[in-house]
Amino acid sequence: MASESPSTISNGSPRVHHVNQASHDLDSDIGGVEFATYTVHIPSTPDNNPMSVSMEYSTSQRVEDQFVSSSLFTGGYNCVTQAQLKEKVIESQTSHHPQMTGAKGSFCAVPGCDAKVVTDERGLDIVPCECDYKICMDCFRDAVRNGDHMCPGCKEPYRDLDVTEYAATNRKQYQQQMSKTERRMSLMKSTKVMGRQSSEFDHNKWLFETKGSYGYGNAIWPKVDVDGSQDGIGGDPTVFHDKQWRPLTRKLNISAAILSPYRLLIFVRMVVLGLFLQWRIRNPNEDAVWLWVMSVVCEIWFAISWLLDQLPKLCPINRITNLDVLKEKFETPSLRNPTGKSDLPGIDIFVSTADPEKEPPLVTANTILSILAADYPVEKLACYVSDDGGALLTFEAMAEAASFANLWVPFCRKHDIEPRNPESYFTQKRDPYKNKVRQDFVRDRRRVKREYDEYKVRINGLPDSIRRRSDAYNARDEMKAMKLGRAIGNDEAVDNLKIPKATWMADGTHWPGTWTFPAPEHSRGDHASIMQVMLKPPSDEPLKGTTVDSNSMDLSEVDIRLPMLVYVSREKRPGYDHNKKAGAMNALVRASAVMSNGPFILNLDCDHYIYNSQALREGMCFMMDRGGDRISYVQFPQRFEGIDPSDRYANHNTVFFDVNMRALDGLQGPVYVGTGCLFRRTALYGFDPPRVKDRNGCCCGGRNKKSKSSSVVSASDIDSQTIQLGDVDDDNEEMNAIIPKRFGNSSFLVDSIQVAEFQGRPLADHPSLKNGRPPGALTFPRELLDASTVAEAISVISCWYEDKTEWGQRIGWIYGSVTEDVVTGYRMHNRGWRSVYCVTKRDAFRGTAPINLTDRLHQVLRWATGSVEIFFSRNNALFASSKMKFLQRIAYLNVGMYPFTSFFLIVYCFLPALSLISGQFIVQSLNITFLVYLLGITVTLILLAVLEIKWSGIELEEWWRNEQFWLIGGTSAHLAAVLQGLLKVIAGIEISFTLTSKSGGDDIDDEFVDLYIFKWTSLMIPPITIMMTNLIGIAIAVCRTVYSVIPQWSKLLGGVFFSFWVLAHLYPFAKGLMGRRGKTPTVVFVWSGLMAITISLLWVAISPPSGTNQIGGSFQFP
Repeated sequence: MASESPSTISNGSPRVHHVNQASHDLDSDIGGVEFATYTVHIPSTPDNNPMSVSMEYSTSQRVEDQFVSSSLFTGGYNCVTQAQLKEKVIESQTSHHPQMTGAKGSFCAVPGCDAKVVTDERGLDIVPCECDYKICMDCFRDAVRNGDHMCPGCKEPYRDLDVTEYAATNRKQYQQQMSKTERRMSLMKSTKVMGRQSSEFDHNKWLFETKGSYGYGNAIWPKVDVDGSQDGIGGDPTVFHDKQWRPLTRKLNISAAILSPYRLLIFVRMVVLGLFLQWRIRNPNEDAVWLWVMSVVCEIWFAISWLLDQLPKLCPINRITNLDVLKEKFETPSLRNPTGKSDLPGIDIFVSTADPEKEPPLVTANTILSILAADYPVEKLACYVSDDGGALLTFEAMAEAASFANLWVPFCRKHDIEPRNPESYFTQKRDPYKNKVRQDFVRDRRRVKREYDEYKVRINGLPDSIRRRSDAYNARDEMKAMKLGRAIGNDEAVDNLKIPKATWMADGTHWPGTWTFPAPEHSRGDHASIMQVMLKPPSDEPLKGTTVDSNSMDLSEVDIRLPMLVYVSREKRPGYDHNKKAGAMNALVRASAVMSNGPFILNLDCDHYIYNSQALREGMCFMMDRGGDRISYVQFPQRFEGIDPSDRYANHNTVFFDVNMRALDGLQGPVYVGTGCLFRRTALYGFDPPRVKDRNGCCCGGRNKKSKSSSVVSASDIDSQTIQLGDVDDDNEEMNAIIPKRFGNSSFLVDSIQVAEFQGRPLADHPSLKNGRPPGALTFPRELLDASTVAEAISVISCWYEDKTEWGQRIGWIYGSVTEDVVTGYRMHNRGWRSVYCVTKRDAFRGTAPINLTDRLHQVLRWATGSVEIFFSRNNALFASSKMKFLQRIAYLNVGMYPFTSFFLIVYCFLPALSLISGQFIVQSLNITFLVYLLGITVTLILLAVLEIKWSGIELEEWWRNEQFWLIGGTSAHLAAVLQGLLKVIAGIEISFTLTSKSGGDDIDDEFVDLYIFKWTSLMIPPITIMMTNLIGIAIAVCRTVYSVIPQWSKLLGGVFFSFWVLAHLYPFAKGLMGRRGKTPTVVFVWSGLMAITISLLWVAISPPSGTNQIGGSFQFP
């Protein structure tokens, strides 16, 4: 068993402390000391070369970076923060990437020292002597300071006391394989590397640099022309001034030939509905007043519900992006950015998972791989995995994914692979060799496929591996305890011995998270904070691969760097409300602000992977365009895989994503749907947008009035005020005293706010662009992680951090609802932010959806319950501010009200059966007026559906499936949601939901096996009862009419028509009850029969049908 050597950082105070960068300084107690840190970046010039202490600074920083990436950090409430150095995190002996976690380098060869040798960015040992004697940094310092500068190996004096010189020597063999263009380093790059390696400035490099092409000012003009040619003389500088400014995005309005009739039909249908309801109220059915009253009340509610749903659809739009312009602006040489280095802002990607049993680790790991392979600057990406279950299985699966990324990501970059989820790529049903022109593609693909199969076997075998390992270690500990007890002669203690069954890591240490057999401080609701940098931040410059042998891929032209990957499991303790997914997201927001502080955040569910590798660039086009600083988030549509071809239960939800969301995009923006959303960090922080305005208009646009708000707010009413971005200023002492109370007492976090706000601004490359940043401001390298930074990140994810702050109230993801996503987006729109809907030509993300009927109903139940909670909370759109547009308010009001339609829908679905059983109808007679109104309402509905299909691009079958499941969900899950919501509001009964199980994708025999599995739930009772009651009503009415002396055919025709309308909508539900073999379970017959017979007999007893002995009746048709 490997020894455990934790380094401790005291957490006596939640304030931020500065910890020395060297790993051996982590034992000092710095709990009661506060520091103000100032960082000044001074460029290296002949007159200013501050690298005289390069050995003390650069090498110690490299040691610190290596220590952080090889340590597992834990901490939390009433416990110290520990950094445990890990020799390994997985058992498999696969090739590791230089950035991957785990202690790297060879062991020091000095007798009595077991430290590791420092490695470079390629994972190669850095040795200070040509004899290749392995020596760690501490021993090297001792030899230099205390000895005679002699190498302990060859006994020769060191030629140079700066170990970084030898790192360059070790990389010489790789530099020889670089392309000719890369070997011709520009003057700026040469001085940059030289400044890091030498303590004295080498003037010879300036004297003999004859091929440098100088531009204007102090910039080095690029040797590549703007058009891409390499003639060595540089491009024409006037080209940059003469370029016409081009937008990154364009708004495409719907054709007036479609939109104008669509709006006209909405108005016509409103008029027809109004006239129809007026006629219905003035013409009651005197023979069945009860039936008339119920039908009229339901029809009035349906009209209101239709208006709430239809009015926000008045202004649908489409948008397109221009990725070429994005590349030209941010990644092309310019006056401010002569090297053409990426000037795009950073993105922190959040992936959330909670239970590896319901969310297979293989699915989560493949999602991580798609993120790591995304087409975005590597140094600007950081991925954070939130494991809310604290499971070792998820931890080791992430480590396996990081290991496999060493092969998968370069393969994707080399051959432009799409999609970059390996499971989806290798199982897609198309020719994988189409449009692949490289001769080595077939060989590379076969090798990667073989490695992926082995990778799947390792991940699927992790549960058994962890169990066997833990059993072995637990048995060993138990044997040791028994031997110790017998040695001291305490047989009674041996008999009563109970050793906790711990879960063990690969290096032979206890897992600090949740154990397989829960124990105190090791259960799902009680464990410490855990953080592991799986892949450390990449180097600033591209790192090309090599050609080793014929069995390996040729990566000599491929950047093999990987984005930073961090495993995070926030602290959970009894007595603290963890706030489910919203709490986990807020913990990631704080941790990422401390570690990488990307100005933009993309959140994905563990089963939603990046299907379009350029999706991040598409979203960034909106954020970086003119006016993009007022966009809070870019929402992408959800697309799903593994859905049955007929989409029986409307899992694709295309009507919502392609109709409703496009329409909202023409207002203030789409709602946030929980995944596939690119956020602006400062919007999540609760700030108002720049140039915030009040909305006094009533439609899509309207007049705007600037709000009069002072930047200085009194302390008495500060809690009721929002914060302007300009308020976070060093000169605003009053606001600086309030902000820590809102964000917590981490000065690291507070200081990062201004940085994130500045980096998230669009480029100031147009005179009309306001609130921009200068070009080239984000081309500087990212600072390396140190132990104090990770320790602060551990602090901000502790269970106590949110106490007496506004996290979850006004900042971050909002608490108090199971649909925290909708509430979070609503709060942003309520502060005046806009959002954008980004529909890409190739789907941006893809995920899975439950195709089982029971799972689908429970999913809809969760959504509807969240809507009921919103309706009964202060997030009701009726209380929205004047900063929200009127139609946007209508849309949010509909979100909170749509579940209440279930009461009226269930009653209306029973009306045809009750009419047939009682012999009455909702109107006195089927006269011509009623039929005309019915025809007008039906025709306008059909025409509106046709036009929606035209401008949205959906299919008629998808529209009809949505209508069917609207009734299925409305008569089952929505009713239960309303009842649960009322119980919570009235009786205070909390609502809990279980995670929706995700498919692991391992069942290759039948992809849709879950579709046919029947799982009983009480949600099925109402729709089953409706079906059986209508069938019984049809049977009774037909028999009565046929055997009646005076048959009432008109009433029978009306009742049967409406009954079939109900049954047609419930057909997918009935088909789901049949299962695979078409056999309905007995429990369905029992419940449906009892309910239907009870309702029928009860109604006949209360209101018996009229006598059938009248003479002279005949069929009447108007």
